[in-house]
Amino acid sequence: MEIVVNQIGVIHSPHKEIVGTPIQPKAANGIKGSVEVFPEFMDGLRDLEQFSHIYLIYYFHLLKKSSLLVTPFMDSKQRGVFSTRAPGRPNHIGISIVNLLRIEKNILYISDVDIVDSTPLLDIKPYVPDFDIRKVEKIGWLDDNVDKLSGSKDDGRFS
Repeated sequence: MEIVVNQIGVIHSPHKEIVGTPIQPKAANGIKGSVEVFPEFMDGLRDLEQFSHIYLIYYFHLLKKSSLLVTPFMDSKQRGVFSTRAPGRPNHIGISIVNLLRIEKNILYISDVDIVDSTPLLDIKPYVPDFDIRKVEKIGWLDDNVDKLSGSKDDGRFS
């Protein structure tokens, strides 16, 4: 089966290369950027300004490799890629929840950006806590590592 995904825009950020980019939006607290939605998709932005946070779904365009076994950030043990948030995934698809500050025409101004500049945007969805927050009983291997997030940045291991 062939799956075709169209780019709907481009994400702009102060992160010009993979190395040094925060590894999650929480580690990018306050870092501002913007999203340029291509004009043909502008109608889809109607009512989006009513949300404070949005999901950005994007393509890791700078990655050259993927692996089913990875050593994730904040850990030294090899893990299955699907138990991580590592970027070197089979389809190089990323997702981030960012703060939507405002919209001007086809430009979304955002903060908490953990995405490399010029990243292709695939989709936008509103973040709705009542839909998205679940009671979590376990977070696997991250239980011993999640406290390492603050200030964590990409070290180039997936590029």
